[in-house]
Amino acid sequence: MAVTGCSQCIKYMLFFLNFIFWLAGGVILGVALWLRHDSQTSNLLMLQFDGTQAPGTFYISVYVLIAIGAVMMFVGFLGCYGAIQESQCLLGTFFTCLVMLFACEVAAGIWGFINRDTISTELINFYDTAYIKAVDPVETTSRQAAAKVLEVFHDTLECCGKGDDNELFTAVQASLCPKKTNPVDLLISQSCHTKLRELFSEKLHVIGLAALVIAVIMVFEMIFTMVLCCAIRNTPAY
Repeated sequence: MAVTGCSQCIKYMLFFLNFIFWLAGGVILGVALWLRHDSQTSNLLMLQFDGTQAPGTFYISVYVLIAIGAVMMFVGFLGCYGAIQESQCLLGTFFTCLVMLFACEVAAGIWGFINRDTISTELINFYDTAYIKAVDPVETTSRQAAAKVLEVFHDTLECCGKGDDNELFTAVQASLCPKKTNPVDLLISQSCHTKLRELFSEKLHVIGLAALVIAVIMVFEMIFTMVLCCAIRNTPAY
């Protein structure tokens, strides 16, 4: 143990922050796995219609989160070990990894903000395509497949239609929309467009809040790492 005084305090603070960072990586990994296997999103994103798979942009984002969580756990362990061992090499490697992670997080945040409505818009377009086929008065195989797609949307989101439904949809509404237990209002009539936007906006808010907390931790870690490296370099034992 070469560092003393305030430097030693910073050493243990850095260890504590890295432990929190390691835990945060585990939380992100767990949240990403939950998003990947969440029943609502899984039911919708596994749908196929006329040979077209439901848009998978959401899953791409989830896989990126899984990778970030795993990397954060590795980097957090590296920082903990480097702080305890007072190793300039490990701390320098840890600092470099932190800078790269921070840059990636900022870039991902900017991309997510710009494309925050992309996922819901893609699914809404997929829903509308099936909707047009399902209200077709001509009985075809394509219409039956579209009706099954709409049933999954309606049952999963507890919604019905687009909110501005025409007479064609009203004619088949009873067979496509889920029933309410309240006898006064037998059919759930909330717009599926609205429910889709709410579904993904809620999940993006959770991801955004977690990213903000982690970014703050990373800034403090970078500062403490630089201070500790300078203290180790200036210690007579080194």
